[in-house]
Amino acid sequence: MPLDETTKNPLPKRAMQAELLDAETELALAYAWRDERDEAALHRLVTAYMRLAISMASKFRRYGAPMSDLIQEAGLGLMKAADKFDPDRGVRFSTYAVWWIKASIQDYVMRNWSMVRTGSTSSQKSLFFNMRRIQAQLEREAQSDGVEMSRPELQAKIAKEAGVPLRDVEMMEGRLAGSDFSLNAVQSADEDGREWIDALEDEGQQAAELVADDLDRQQLREWLLAALKGLNERERFIVRERKLRPEPRTLESLGNELGLSKERVRQLEAGAFVKMRKRLESQSGEVQMFLN
Repeated sequence: MPLDETTKNPLPKRAMQAELLDAETELALAYAWRDERDEAALHRLVTAYMRLAISMASKFRRYGAPMSDLIQEAGLGLMKAADKFDPDRGVRFSTYAVWWIKASIQDYVMRNWSMVRTGSTSSQKSLFFNMRRIQAQLEREAQSDGVEMSRPELQAKIAKEAGVPLRDVEMMEGRLAGSDFSLNAVQSADEDGREWIDALEDEGQQAAELVADDLDRQQLREWLLAALKGLNERERFIVRERKLRPEPRTLESLGNELGLSKERVRQLEAGAFVKMRKRLESQSGEVQMFLN
């Protein structure tokens, strides 16, 4: 039967009617499940403590999640606890199960609070569920002392009290301030109202910038072609192989192909760049050297 059933036989009502296990019976059921994988024993153990799971789930209703979902998550935590419980440790099952139930509910609340991941570390998780309590306590203390705290001062005190970095408090305050809103929602009730996403600034290049960049690249290409035409065939070959290939060739490989020493190829390359620089300066009116 599903955990979120709320019609003819609601789960909370059935949970309150479940048996109360004494320590000996609880221990026997735990051994039967651990050693013999007795599903009937597991069912009896989980059913007996479902009231505990529901009670803990009710404490998280203020986070806006449906009670049926909270109960379901609490039930999953209870079953995980039953599966991992070691009766040899001498601890009551209810004491052990509390941690698993709470962790399961908290994970669910944080996953569904926002589309943006709210927190992943244990300190951030603790801050999510305790920040409002700490803030209220600090505000009461400040009010009783007749002190007015600014927002940065309050954030700093919360960080110190919770033992977390200030940036975590600033981030969590923003996450707890409200729920997510769709960027596709219209800004007004008018039929012609534009969506919020239309109001976002485009961080990419605008049309005018793209046209200007295209013109600049075309002009640079023409200058470089003209500068290359001022070189002899061997110089053009060296410049092309050294600077215009996806994987530039080494001076040594060019020297082997041309029958020259590595130093001579370097000298020809340097001389070619001098010629190109002069040609570019004469055409553009300013130094535009992009070759190193």
